[in-house]
Amino acid sequence: MIAFQTSPEKYRHWKLEAGDEGIASLTMDVQEDAPLRPDYKLKLNSYDLGVDIELADAVQRLRFEQPHIRAVVLRSGKSNIFCAGANIFMLGTSDHPFKVNFCKFTNETRLAMEDASQSSGQHYIAACGGTTAGGGYELALACDEILLVDDGNSAVSLPETALLAVLPGTGGLTRLVDKRKVRRDRADVFCTLAEGVKGRRALEWGLVDGVIPRSKFEAGVYERARAWAAKEPACKGPGIRLPELTLKISADRIDYEDVTLAMDRSLRTATLTVRGPREDAPKELAAIHEAGADFWPLRAFRSIDHALLHLRFNEPEIGLILLKSEGDLGRACAIDGALARFEGDWLVKETLLLIKRTLKRLDWTARTLFALIEPGSCFAGSLLELALGADRSYMLDSGDAGVCIAVTALNHGRFPMSNGLSRLESRFLGDPGRAAGAAARTLSAGDAEKAGLVTFALDAMDYEDAVRVAIEERASLSPDALTGMEANLRFAGPETIETKIFGRLSAWQNWIFTRPNATGAQGALTVYGTPERPAFDWRRT
Repeated sequence: MIAFQTSPEKYRHWKLEAGDEGIASLTMDVQEDAPLRPDYKLKLNSYDLGVDIELADAVQRLRFEQPHIRAVVLRSGKSNIFCAGANIFMLGTSDHPFKVNFCKFTNETRLAMEDASQSSGQHYIAACGGTTAGGGYELALACDEILLVDDGNSAVSLPETALLAVLPGTGGLTRLVDKRKVRRDRADVFCTLAEGVKGRRALEWGLVDGVIPRSKFEAGVYERARAWAAKEPACKGPGIRLPELTLKISADRIDYEDVTLAMDRSLRTATLTVRGPREDAPKELAAIHEAGADFWPLRAFRSIDHALLHLRFNEPEIGLILLKSEGDLGRACAIDGALARFEGDWLVKETLLLIKRTLKRLDWTARTLFALIEPGSCFAGSLLELALGADRSYMLDSGDAGVCIAVTALNHGRFPMSNGLSRLESRFLGDPGRAAGAAARTLSAGDAEKAGLVTFALDAMDYEDAVRVAIEERASLSPDALTGMEANLRFAGPETIETKIFGRLSAWQNWIFTRPNATGAQGALTVYGTPERPAFDWRRT
């Protein structure tokens, strides 16, 4: 079983140091004899999922534990190489679902870095003191600035097309032309040059932001980090500690303090139940800071995030996630009110941003999502986003006010999807006025159905059978067809870098990884590192 919890004192591959002037150093020094699986070595600062789990943890901890940090220098602990990218032998020996989920998780980590820059004022500088290839360059592309040592040897490259018959799987192509605005013809040349581009040409083509002689490299990097740090006001802090989540794992379930994940493998379903706050919402900001990582929204959504990752990597045959909630609707609304009231505070802001990222992780998860709104549910505000993000929602109409949902101010844009719209706006693309008119209020099943906020409102006589039939029907359909269908339907509306990556790139990566040109017996990924040459089926579709 893959574990997703770690902390700096447990890191094997990264070293996190917070220095002076609001600058931190995050050093990648991958231990080649410490891979996630024993059948490959992590040579040349190449990475696997274990390396990336540590990076994701560091990015999150910097936001909560070191809010005074304004600039993060990403550097290598090895001479003459920054990062050789994803470990090819790890990819070559992994099964198909793992390859795709690995690429997806890696990209989510890159997006978390970009979100830290855009939303939290923690800017990343890639100090590429040597060869920067494939996923290593994609890691650099996620930074605000890329500085390359000018030594006549060091280059940046995306060699996957030329060497592996795959494409850069963590957003490299998209970031190259959409984020860095590299000319398409130059990008075409660059992506087919296995050796990459060096020095002044890399700067001229916009592949990097600066080239610095080796003798002046460290001083030049520090100068740029100081400049980035100076752009942001100092955070008042202090930070809070993020302890490991308390959880109990058994054969068919994981119990967190606020969440339960229960698997029914015979039906290929999992039920993710979120328990709402058990105490009244804090009336003073000081109470939120005193609670720290035990503040209910922070603790609950960290648990949801962990549960989603567990499902992706450890439960590959679970095809349908049933989303449920339990608790007091009024208290859930009150917590949203506190979040809205104190959102100017750095900790509340970071909590809201973590909720946003967790909800996006849900959107990006290649499993069917059904929300079940039943007696005792508390789908209000931030929890209602789970239901709004589901592929379908079923609400029991009890004929009274016993089963309700609640819209709060946070549903109106505080948790944007990858398309930049709220889930309400995405729901009503054809009628924007309905999204704007979804005022903060509590709705019964009938009112929720009329408002378009649930798919079905069913009476007690029909509800159980309708849900059972829907689950059985879904379980009978092709998982590949469902993955493609759901990704297309979820990413409606405006196109952004994120929708391109998850609605387009992930789908093509998924397809390419099944093709014999990449992973067949004579595929490029299979024979990489051997004397053999790949054998291609030259037909194009």
